Amino acid sequence: MFNECVLIGRVGKDPAVRFTQGGTAVAQFSLATSEKFKKKDGTNEESVQWHQIVCWGKLGEICGEYLTKGSLVCIVGKVTYRTYEAKDGAKKYIT
Repeated sequence: MFNECVLIGRVGKDPAVRFTQGGTAVAQFSLATSEKFKKKDGTNEESVQWHQIVCWGKLGEICGEYLTKGSLVCIVGKVTYRTYEAKDGAKKYIT
């Protein structure tokens, strides 16, 4: 089995970098990817998808240092799914 994802897009906001109790850097930011296409009536349309990116360790530190809102980046990584329970007791899902 193989789990790899390649995304090319623009950073939606400056990465937020934090450190775990063990000192490992974690950078989080949003990434916008878009697709342009022509509708049946001939008009141009653009569809934008937003992705939540998490980078760990040295890569997280580098993201925090060099990436800013609007930066064009190519992200290669794996897709992971997590669930957690919100304060109101509802189950939440994160990709």
